[in-house]
Parts: sequence; C-alpha cells; structure tokens
Amino acid sequence: MYFWISPLIFTIFVWWFSTGLILKINGLPKRFFKTIFALSIVILMMAFWGLEISSKQATVAGAYCSFTCAIIIWGWQELAFLLGYITGSRRSDCPQGLSSVRRAWYAFQTINYHEMTLLGLGIVLFLMNLEAVNQTGFWTYIILWGMRQSTKINIFLGVLNFNEAFLPQHLKYLITYFRRKAMNLLMPFSILVSVLFLVSIWSHAASDSSAYEITSSALLGTLLALGLLEHLFLVMPFPSELLWKWGYKNHR
Repeated sequence: MYFWISPLIFTIFVWWFSTGLILKINGLPKRFFKTIFALSIVILMMAFWGLEISSKQATVAGAYCSFTCAIIIWGWQELAFLLGYITGSRRSDCPQGLSSVRRAWYAFQTINYHEMTLLGLGIVLFLMNLEAVNQTGFWTYIILWGMRQSTKINIFLGVLNFNEAFLPQHLKYLITYFRRKAMNLLMPFSILVSVLFLVSIWSHAASDSSAYEITSSALLGTLLALGLLEHLFLVMPFPSELLWKWGYKNHR
C-alpha cells in the first residue's frame, strides 16, 4: 500500500536536483565546457549500460535503476544543449516581420540538431527495450520527451513565463522566438491530456499487486505530475526559477 511513497519522494528530489545541477554546471566558465562534455559522454555510456542491465530485472531496484539511467540519458542531451554543443543550424535572433509559418520554421532550425538527437536516443531506447521485462526507463524517456515537446510548442505560441533566466548568454537569441501571453489555445488541451494520462498511470499504480509494478507506476506518475506542474508554471504569476536559484544564479 505504501510502496508509492518512496518513489514519489525520490522522483521529486531527482527532478529538482538534476535540473539545478545541470544549470550549475552550465554556469561554469566556458574553458571547462569541453572537459565537461567529454565526461558527460562517459556518464551517458554508463547510463546506457545500467539501463541495459536493469531492463532485464522486474524488481523494485530495477525500476529505480532504469528510471535513474533514463533521467541521466535525458539530462545528457539537456546539458549538451545548454553548453551549446548540440542546438540547431540557426544561431541568430528571429528576423522581424516574418509570417507565422516562416517564424515556426526558423524557430525549429534553432533546435533541429537537438530534436534529432532526442529522437535518435529515443529510438535506441526503444530497440533496447523491445523484449525488456522492465520498461520503466523507456517510458520515463517517453514522458520526458512528450512533456518537453508540449512545453516548447506552448512557449512558441505564447506563455507568461519563459524561464529565460535558465538560458546562458550564448543561447539568449532563443528568446526572440518566444511570445509572452497570459495563455494560448494549446495550453488547456496540453493540461487536459496530461491529467488524463496522469489519472490512468496512478490508477494503474493503485491497482497493481507487485512491489515492482507499484514502484514503476509511481515513478512514472510522479514524473508526469511534475511535467504538468511545469506547464502550470508557464502560465502562473509565480517565479518558478526560485526553486533552482542555487543552480542558475551564477548565469547573471
């Protein structure tokens, strides 16, 4: 009955700490970037190795390991993006007077390499988990990818908070592709779909009998709930950056 409490607390901590850690690393002097990126590739390979092993273990420990490895794999690409190594083919401000279609195309060009890398990593995880008894890591990545795509599109269409304080100076040009609005038409739909999936996952967690299934569902459900919270942060008059001030304060 209480198997879901520990994964809930664990997921919240990992979400908060990993975000702040990536921001902290990205705030270091640029002379360290090459070394950081090289070390991150080593960690990425270790995460794939850990995911390969844990995918064969339908246990509580396997669920935690698979989940954590998927977070590291996702975090590697986030770090590579913020460091400026994997971004897009366009690295300049948005020109004035563009049509909506052209603006959307230019905005995609600023992150096209990043998006292709995310898709490539997802395909690798899919192939690794075709016959896996523990697919927690794969679904962790899918949730992260889906919520991030929704966030990007909503920011492009217009939201109240961009979290622009998270962007380093060499990526500030991205802000010119954003729009600031109190709300856009996609946001309510994004929230509704997230809630529907959230109810389904937590219902599954409540009905599961094995400790592994409860743990896995609780990890995924909590992660999706945090993604939903991040969506709400985009349209609420609340400075969510304060949650990670310890990580991004040296960007200023």
